Amino acid sequence: MRTMNAAFAAAAALVLTAGASAGSLAEQFAACASKYANTKTGASVMLECNAADGKLNDCKVLEAPSPAAGFDKAAMCVAEALPVGSRTGSIKVPVKFTPNS
Repeated sequence: MRTMNAAFAAAAALVLTAGASAGSLAEQFAACASKYANTKTGASVMLECNAADGKLNDCKVLEAPSPAAGFDKAAMCVAEALPVGSRTGSIKVPVKFTPNS
């Protein structure tokens, strides 16, 4: 995937900290999408994760297309790279994949 979708970028802006590199996040996003999902199609995934110690953990998929499409796994992969700063507790993370053109 070439770039982060605007909806994902907005969600990521909520959790990015000053020490996080937007470039590396975009690279992680692209790598996860390429590894697990068909980048010629798009999809939206809603995760719910626990924020603690600056990271997301114990994520579960709340909404996603068919598991066979792989976007659920791609979103979980992206969540591993999202820093959350000092936020704690349950957090919903929307991830939107747009098709490559």
